[in-house]
Amino acid sequence: MVDLQETPAVPPFDPGGDPRLGLFVAGGILIALGWGLAVAANLLLHAAAGAGGMPVLWFRVSATLGEYAWGAFGLGIVTGAVGVGLLLVGRATPRGPFVLPGVTY
Repeated sequence: MVDLQETPAVPPFDPGGDPRLGLFVAGGILIALGWGLAVAANLLLHAAAGAGGMPVLWFRVSATLGEYAWGAFGLGIVTGAVGVGLLLVGRATPRGPFVLPGVTY
């Protein structure tokens, strides 16, 4: 008989992995979403709209930046800056071995 209170549901992982990989992936995703999508795509979409504006899906985009566009711009700047911060932390973190969780080597 096995006491379920004493048996972990998932076997413990080997703690010897490289934490920098997650920091680099997270930082790259935040930079791509923040600066790429929220800043660059936002500004390009408003620049392409022209004086008369243009419909995009169910809303209309005009050449002027409204409250939503400025909010997305600001959030994109902050998100990209957090991504750069994660990349800098990843570069300052000492390198560890590349191991997959749960795999014995």
